[in-house]
Amino acid sequence: MSLYSKRGVSAQKEEVHKATEKLDKGLYPYAFCKLYADFLGNDPNWVNVMHADGAGTKSILAYLYWKETGDLSVWKGIAQDAIVMNLDDLLCVGIFDNILFSSTIDRNKRLIPADILENIINASQKLFDELKTHGVNIHYLGGETADVGDVVRTIAVNGTMAARWPKNKIIGNENIGDGDVIVGFSSSGQARYENFYNSGIGSNGLTSARHDMLGKFYSEQHPESYDTGLDEEVVYIGPYQLSEKTPSGYTAGELLLSPTRTYAPLLVKILTEVFDAVHGLIHCSGGGQTKCMKYLPGNFKITKDNLFDPPPVFDLIKKASGSDNREMYQVFNMGHRLEIFTSGSDAEKLIAYGTALGIDAKIVGRVEASEKKELVLKAGEETIVYQY
Repeated sequence: MSLYSKRGVSAQKEEVHKATEKLDKGLYPYAFCKLYADFLGNDPNWVNVMHADGAGTKSILAYLYWKETGDLSVWKGIAQDAIVMNLDDLLCVGIFDNILFSSTIDRNKRLIPADILENIINASQKLFDELKTHGVNIHYLGGETADVGDVVRTIAVNGTMAARWPKNKIIGNENIGDGDVIVGFSSSGQARYENFYNSGIGSNGLTSARHDMLGKFYSEQHPESYDTGLDEEVVYIGPYQLSEKTPSGYTAGELLLSPTRTYAPLLVKILTEVFDAVHGLIHCSGGGQTKCMKYLPGNFKITKDNLFDPPPVFDLIKKASGSDNREMYQVFNMGHRLEIFTSGSDAEKLIAYGTALGIDAKIVGRVEASEKKELVLKAGEETIVYQY
């Protein structure tokens, strides 16, 4: 059993998928988000979407960092994580404007004071103001803040987005086909619209990253930060404290709490200027580099043999955990969190959009017709095959 499973989480969410397998798949069964008929406007040429996501257990890292340093600004990143995990999912079906957002913040009031709530809420509005300058209009409708200490050990920061969008501007992934190439856009570095280095960690796999990177000090000082029913052999088994420098030159906290990059400025340009070049869009979130396999419109062999070198944060996690590449590439994005399926002739055009914004981009793989769904992934000198 993997460390991830021993900690009570699943990269592939098998049980969730089984629980929802009988639900309506929506108008576009291969789209990254579920899309429905326009119940709000009753227009056959439009669709409705409502989508929920959040910062996940990354909020626990922010809690630990705040307790260690007293720095409230760390919660700004958690606000961004919760928003971007929703927004970038919607971007992957082509939606980027006139979006409604409602936040849901559950806290243990005994441990999470009001000034943390204020920081998260104000940071959310500030991010919406920044996104507006890139053509992304999100209307903040407030939401629910609940004091549920019997349910939540520290704090959970989530949100829901809703939108109405024309059908002729939807990316449903049904155009992915034999001969397509996959353009990957780096999750790390510093894009021109970012003010700091981004480690690329995003908001997925943070349960493992937290326990693998941080040491027993945290279980001893902050038992509220983890499930005390877990076997001690998987709890805070790493070598670092959050304020400690790693070989990368950054502290463990800077790497693990790096806010999730939004690809909104990039995708707004691509979707408005070269929409027809996009055959499919995948947000490599939960499931990492295997995420694309869930959204293929048929049996295809996906080969990813030109991936980015993993950013330092992933090498540190791998070394600390002893995890193999098969698990790492299922749990983490490992270097790119956005991929666009396109024709070979359009690939360089899309890469140029990324380069203009300071985002490294390249062809990372290709699509071939096959009798079955299969992912072949090259990690360094190792070839990993995933069967579906």
